[in-house]
Amino acid sequence: MEQQPYEPTPDPATGDRPLVLVVDDDPTVAEVVAGYLDRAGYAVDRAADGPAALARAAAHRPDLVVLDLMLPGMDGLEVCRRLRAHGPVPVVMLTARGDEDDRILGLEVGADDYVTKPFSPRELVLRVASVLRRARPAEGTRPLSAAGLTVDPAARRATRDGAELALTLREFDLLAYFLRHPGRAHSREELMHEVWGWDFGDLSTVTVHVRRLRGKVEQDPAEPRLIRTVWGVGYRFEPPGSPDTSLPGGPALAEGA
Repeated sequence: MEQQPYEPTPDPATGDRPLVLVVDDDPTVAEVVAGYLDRAGYAVDRAADGPAALARAAAHRPDLVVLDLMLPGMDGLEVCRRLRAHGPVPVVMLTARGDEDDRILGLEVGADDYVTKPFSPRELVLRVASVLRRARPAEGTRPLSAAGLTVDPAARRATRDGAELALTLREFDLLAYFLRHPGRAHSREELMHEVWGWDFGDLSTVTVHVRRLRGKVEQDPAEPRLIRTVWGVGYRFEPPGSPDTSLPGGPALAEGA
């Protein structure tokens, strides 16, 4: 199903305040998170399980969902998949500390960010603000094109050979960043800072998003030709005919999938 660019739908009940749906079966956590978000200027809706979350999202489309991974009956991964099937609403996932595989699974099903428990509510509010800021259409930015890919930052729309790409917010920003800097090698730390706006964090987040993006823009994701791995450095976007600027005065490091 072709997904349209994410555009929040104004809700008369919330006024101009962005609506955040908080999904957590722990009433204490949900209450604390909702309180901090409310004081930060967000309208808040709440659900305690997956089916209720999907029903609330269908009734009042949220601007963002804060989604606990461990939910009764239907886990957060399945909730995220079903939300994504209806459109690219931003998702910040809550995961247990140390469950790296679960965090990666969350990113792979389309979560835009995650916060590990126990967490600082202030940090969560900052993550929510960061994701929502990147979700807003940019103004005055020209479309970018290379290798059959086109990214329109103003419309938050990306295509491959004219066909719409269903990208998450972070995948979109990552692709746009690559298109702005063809032929350059970028470290994972640089991508985390420039695309995510983080000065520190789990670098596997970048790895997962690059893998997901390759699955959507490469002819053969197992043998990537556009988003190359530069061993010991990070990644380089290399459209046909682009100059190699990854290493001054010399060829790039060996690449792999």
